[in-house]
Amino acid sequence: MTIGARDLEPARSARELYGTELHRQRQLARMSLDRLSDVVNYSKTHLHGVETAERLPLPPISEKLDVAFGTGELFQGLWGGVKREHTPRRFDHCLELEAKAARIQEFGASIVPGLLQTEGYMRALFLECNPGAGAEEINSLVAGRMSRQEVLRGDGRPDFWWILNEAAVRQSVGGPAVMREQLTAMLALVGTDHTTIQVVPFEVGACPLMNSTLILLTLTDNSTTVYQESAGSGEAFDDRETVMRQLRDYDRMKACALSPKGSAALIKAAMENLNPCEPSQT
Repeated sequence: MTIGARDLEPARSARELYGTELHRQRQLARMSLDRLSDVVNYSKTHLHGVETAERLPLPPISEKLDVAFGTGELFQGLWGGVKREHTPRRFDHCLELEAKAARIQEFGASIVPGLLQTEGYMRALFLECNPGAGAEEINSLVAGRMSRQEVLRGDGRPDFWWILNEAAVRQSVGGPAVMREQLTAMLALVGTDHTTIQVVPFEVGACPLMNSTLILLTLTDNSTTVYQESAGSGEAFDDRETVMRQLRDYDRMKACALSPKGSAALIKAAMENLNPCEPSQT
C-alpha cells in the first residue's frame, strides 16, 4: 500500500524543506519507502514521518540518507537548519561561535553544562522544565543539545575547560541511575589532553558568577565572546571591557575551585552517596 504525503512548503520551515528534499531524492532514485527503509535501517513509518515533516530527522539519519542517495553532505546540512530552528534565538550566535572556537570555557552554577550532559540527564531536565510537552517536542530538544556535542569529537576539537559549582554535582537530576551515569561521564573528562573539569566546593561560600551560567568562546584569532545566561534571558558580548571582566571572574573561579584531582574525588564521593534503591525518574 502506498503511503500518501501531504503537501509541504519548503519556504515555511527547515523541517519542511528537509522533507521535500527527501521526497525529491527518493523519487529521483526511484526508491520506495520500503526499499529506503532496508538501506538506511529506519522503519518505513519513521521515514514517512520525516518526509512529511511530522517527525524530526534525528541523527544519524542524515548521514545515512546522504550515503544512500550519494548526496555528499546535503541532508547533514539540512539537519543543521532543522536543529537551529528548534534552538532559542538568543543562543544562535553562541552556537555559531561554538562550532568555530579554539577554546571553550564554561561555568555551571546549578546544573551540568549542556556539552557535558548525558542524554538521560538532559531528557530529565527538559521533562521537568517543559511540563505538558509532548514526546516529539522533548525529542527535538534532546536532539538539538546532543548535536552540539559533535564539537567534542574530531581532530580539530577545541580545548575545553569547565568549572561547576558543587550544587551541579550533588543535585540528583532524573534519579540515581541517571545521575550516576552523568557523573561517570564527567569523570572521564576531568583531566585529558583537551578537557579539564573543576568543581567549586560548597565550603568556598559566595563566589563570582554563582548566580548565572557563563560561556567564554575564544576563536583562532584569539578574540573572545562572552555568553551569559540567567533564568529566562541570555546575551552575548564581545566588547573588550565586558570580555576582560568576565575572563577575570572566570580566573577567580578557577582559583576557588578544587584541582582536577580533587574535583574527581568530590565527584566520586557524590556518586557513592546516590541511593541505588531509589527509582529513576525519566
